[in-house]
Amino acid sequence: MRTPALEQLVRTTETPRAEASDRCGLCGAPVPDEHRHLLDVTPESGARSVECGCRACSLLFQQQAASNGHYRLIPQRRRRLAPFPTQPLGVPVGLAFFVRRRLRGVERVVAHYPSPAGATEWDLDDAAWQRAAAACPPLGGLEAEVEACLVDTARGHQEFWIVPVDDCFRLVAIVRQHWRGLSGGSTVWPAIAEFFAGLSEQD
Repeated sequence: MRTPALEQLVRTTETPRAEASDRCGLCGAPVPDEHRHLLDVTPESGARSVECGCRACSLLFQQQAASNGHYRLIPQRRRRLAPFPTQPLGVPVGLAFFVRRRLRGVERVVAHYPSPAGATEWDLDDAAWQRAAAACPPLGGLEAEVEACLVDTARGHQEFWIVPVDDCFRLVAIVRQHWRGLSGGSTVWPAIAEFFAGLSEQD
């Protein structure tokens, strides 16, 4: 099921506020073409939105204590992972991303997969995720909310990554833009391949 919070995240990633106004979403200062993003999480409801951040605001929110559980700086880390079994996770497609979420003190891992309608949420069995993390220990170090495990095993691909969560929203936008018909058409799969080809490891 696609949640309102995720719908908002996809919309703000497809049309970033700073691209329209060239302004930081927090203080209104100008931002350059290359800038960081902040995830705005409402602690009570878990509602989320993505804001573009100027250098000063990005530096401020590098310290988690500054956010009071509200704004989180989306990291830039990208790490290629060794392949691990994804079938036991029960996600019905090969292209998916997994995010640790905290809501009212409860933490769980939520799966999403890009679709022509946006990102579809999939309930994940906690025990299955723990087994996946045991097979791939870096999964245990995912930063809640702001990092994701992104996998693509569709059509024989073997892409396994830890990425900033805004990379996932960018991929959702690519799928929405290029998907045609029931099977995706002729442009969506090359566009997805181009997206993964553009990923590079970064600390």
